[in-house]
Amino acid sequence: MLNHFKDYPHSRGALSYAYDVVTGHRLACKQERQACQRFIDDLQHLDGYVFDVDKAEKACRFIEQLPHTKGKWAARKQNLVLNGWQKFIICNLFGWVDELGLRRFRKAYLKIPRKNGKSIKGAGIGHYMLAKDGEFGAEVYSGATTEKQAWEVFGPARLMAMRTPDLTEHFGMSVNAKSLTILENGSKFEPMIGKPGDGSSPSCAIIDEYHEHDTDDMVETMETGMGAREQPLLLMITTAGSNISGPCYDMESECKKLLDGVFADERIFTLMYGIDEGDDWTAPAILEKANPNIDVSVSREFLEAQQREAIRNASKQNAFKRKHLNEWVGAHTAWMNMESFNNCADVTLKAEDFNGKDCIVPVDLASRIDITAILKVFIEEIKGKTHYTAFCRFYIPEETAFETRNSHYRKWINEGWLTATDGNEIDFNEIQSDIKNDLNEYNAKEITYDPWRATQLAQGLQAEGANIIEFRNTVANMSPAMYELEAAITSGRFHYDGNPVLTWMMSNVVAKTDAKDNIYPRKQKPENKIDGVVALIMAIGRAIAYDETDPNPYESRGLRTL
Repeated sequence: MLNHFKDYPHSRGALSYAYDVVTGHRLACKQERQACQRFIDDLQHLDGYVFDVDKAEKACRFIEQLPHTKGKWAARKQNLVLNGWQKFIICNLFGWVDELGLRRFRKAYLKIPRKNGKSIKGAGIGHYMLAKDGEFGAEVYSGATTEKQAWEVFGPARLMAMRTPDLTEHFGMSVNAKSLTILENGSKFEPMIGKPGDGSSPSCAIIDEYHEHDTDDMVETMETGMGAREQPLLLMITTAGSNISGPCYDMESECKKLLDGVFADERIFTLMYGIDEGDDWTAPAILEKANPNIDVSVSREFLEAQQREAIRNASKQNAFKRKHLNEWVGAHTAWMNMESFNNCADVTLKAEDFNGKDCIVPVDLASRIDITAILKVFIEEIKGKTHYTAFCRFYIPEETAFETRNSHYRKWINEGWLTATDGNEIDFNEIQSDIKNDLNEYNAKEITYDPWRATQLAQGLQAEGANIIEFRNTVANMSPAMYELEAAITSGRFHYDGNPVLTWMMSNVVAKTDAKDNIYPRKQKPENKIDGVVALIMAIGRAIAYDETDPNPYESRGLRTL
């Protein structure tokens, strides 16, 4: 196939890069290999689309005529030179067209570690979409949550124009303080903070550091405004982040499913760099796997120094992994390995399949304006080992869910993972009714609760004949349960139905350690809820108590304290 591209150096470079990845000549993570295999497979056969090498070459040649804006290459007044992985991105975005000759890919998600040239590449694409895409009245936006971040792409683009008089003269481009404009056809390239204004019709939106967006308002507004454009491009470029309840993590999850073949969408292009589960993050060789521009825009010595510092200083490990290995972290000092936790998810699990089996119902009541968690935790012996299977029910007041900052709550409500109760407070009567139903439907041996807020609920349930066990959230109670839960997750003895609310809460847990290596669950910020995990730990704690001290704990009923 390479011979077909012999007169097209950029397309040939893109294909050579793809072959190097899939054959193992370049060390690559799973998603990078999948993206390259997708390209190779599509070249062989893809209904409705063709790869136009002329269009691919045109885009690459244009970008390589733009100058560097910082560093040694800028000092030498050198132009950009696309490496194989960068040719792969540009050729995919601009080479694939449909039967009308319009671009195939309308949305792109690129996850690239810091210092690998994300912003300069975004600036080059922005210039091409402004001047060379053939869109009359093009509107190109560099979008971000802050002005500083928006200028990370627009700033280099503006400098490129200022340093390339042939470019500005040829296209009639004006370089202004906060925009690039082509007066002849009304095209413009601007930074954008927040939502585009009314009447905006983006032909290209470049969202830099997408992981910093708490909501999807900007992306949704950009996409809506693109409706009148024939071949718009929404480009999201980011490193990994720490907010896995945000829109960036959702987008990445969708892209992983796309590459896994869970669904097909020929309009989305994605390329993600990073490391795989089980990789030794302390090995110097792993740096090349996650950083495609190593020894070019980011030096190996710098990355190795950062790695050594992270090895020496545990507090810097998550920052290093996120910025330079492109690993998501739910909290900056998170307790749980989220890859291991995600591996415990089984979407085929259904609570009704556990009818007749013993379970514990832990209750973690939040304030009346926050999330309350009710779990059913089934405990089984399988091949001599204790397994735990958890199903969750979460409640939140409707008014809290529909606050602007809580878009992730609304998503989970729509999907059925989170229940919104009427008004501005949790309805504890509704919770008590649901727990009573659980007692009737399942073999719920006990209800475990923290007395801090749940005493009234516990007394009401006890009056209904439920076996109520008080579980105080002390270090002595929580630490053994946390260690057991961590061991169960690591060894595959924990199972859940993939509930995204529990996943999010698990990613928020920070383990506070004392001098005796006891651990206790904390959250780093008030908005990082952990209620479901606290309830789960309580259930595990009760299971441990049975094994160690109470061989027949259910012979008597009544209120007991741990």
